[in-house]
Amino acid sequence: MMRIGVISDTHGFVDPKISRIFAGVELILHAGDVGGGDILVQLEQIAPTTAVLGNNDAGMALRETEIVELEGKRLFLQHIFPPARIDEAIKGRLERTRADAVIFGHTHQRFSEIRDGRLLFNPGYAGRPRFDLPRSVAILEISSAGLVPVFVSL
Repeated sequence: MMRIGVISDTHGFVDPKISRIFAGVELILHAGDVGGGDILVQLEQIAPTTAVLGNNDAGMALRETEIVELEGKRLFLQHIFPPARIDEAIKGRLERTRADAVIFGHTHQRFSEIRDGRLLFNPGYAGRPRFDLPRSVAILEISSAGLVPVFVSL
């Protein structure tokens, strides 16, 4: 089994709890709104990190989407992904890439649902407290049996 740290919407802040929560993960996936390259440097000190561009990440040298393959599972990473209204272009890309999961951020709300055999997953937001929303990250457990997200409150 592989353990992946999943984080989103840090907006320039890495909570001190993150290093403990992500201790031992093999990779960190950041689903956008990073808030600056120094955030990625901090996360890289914990584990190798793959991040995508968020709507507040102007000027960062990140791509809008990433495909990460781990343990035979393909993870599609994109900041803005409205699960209630998946447009045809994205549906087509998910089919072509044979994505087993979509990891996204933007809404600042936890989300986990299996739809059409694919995990749609948002770890919540990890930035400074605001909006009276609960803050969280997640550990994604990946094995031959499947993908299991575990939310961790901050």
